[in-house]
Amino acid sequence: MATISIKGMSCPHCVASTKKALEEIPGISNVEVNLEKAEATYDGDVDVNVIKDAITKIGFEVI
Repeated sequence: MATISIKGMSCPHCVASTKKALEEIPGISNVEVNLEKAEATYDGDVDVNVIKDAITKIGFEVI
């Protein structure tokens, strides 16, 4: 399980958008997004730059 911190999420819609964006990346599964902790956890071995690109495209920032 890997964890990334995400800046900019503020509501349940943000969480849903982030979860969807991560689930669409090949090789990632079991995505959980936590609004209070401002982070997402997932299973998979994917280049962090691929994840950063997916998060940036929906308007958030990986920190």
